[in-house]
Amino acid sequence: MKFAITSKGDTKSNTLMHKMKTYLLDFELIYDEEQPDIVISVGGDGTLLYAFHRYAGRLDKTAFVGVHTGHLGFYADWVPEEIEKLVIAIAKTPYQVSEYPLVEVIIRYQHGGRETRNLALNESTVKAVDGTLVMDVEIRGQHFERFRGDGLCVSTPSGSTAYNKALGGAILHPSLSAIQLAEMASINNKVFRTVGSPLVLPAHHTCTLKPVNTPDFHIAVDHITMLHKDVKSIQFRVADERIRFARFRPFPFWKRVHDSFVAD
Repeated sequence: MKFAITSKGDTKSNTLMHKMKTYLLDFELIYDEEQPDIVISVGGDGTLLYAFHRYAGRLDKTAFVGVHTGHLGFYADWVPEEIEKLVIAIAKTPYQVSEYPLVEVIIRYQHGGRETRNLALNESTVKAVDGTLVMDVEIRGQHFERFRGDGLCVSTPSGSTAYNKALGGAILHPSLSAIQLAEMASINNKVFRTVGSPLVLPAHHTCTLKPVNTPDFHIAVDHITMLHKDVKSIQFRVADERIRFARFRPFPFWKRVHDSFVAD
């Protein structure tokens, strides 16, 4: 088996990374940063997001496993005290695969039909460069509403516990093949009106945003934010690709939710 390890970069994470690499090499696994069968993320959810984007081109061939060295994460289910146990499991035990849905983001531009495509593990957000974001929202090709506000967030079920939750969105179990559209401080008065509630769309539905005035936007895909100019439309849907997590033991989603937000 070929493996790679990504680290948060702090001293604790780097130490664990080097220790795990040494152990796995002793078990005669092959270290391969270009074409790994399994990627071990050491740090937190942000570290795993980085690893996901690094290997987004081979999601059907690579599985991910996380070791958290800080606060409890939704993607990292192992702790530093368990790395010997994890190493033995990776080297000796066939793992189960859990697949989570992703958001596909297609940005189309004016003047020539150019487009870019990205995948988000947590969410994608759209904000105006200056002032209020004004977007026509289409669902399945039909006009739904004209949004005015700070921005819009489209999240995956696994990302529903992140920025989406802070916006008042629902928490979705990652077994659901869906995306969720949540508003950021929408303007609602006698003149302007939005639905005012998060929308959960199934896999066969698309959500498309079309600019009303300015064509320039800050568009984020997980932790990566870029300025996009001359935007014609932004389309969101459940991606055909899915992220694959290597499971060596149960990792119940609702227990993670409880431990992160409810437990003392």
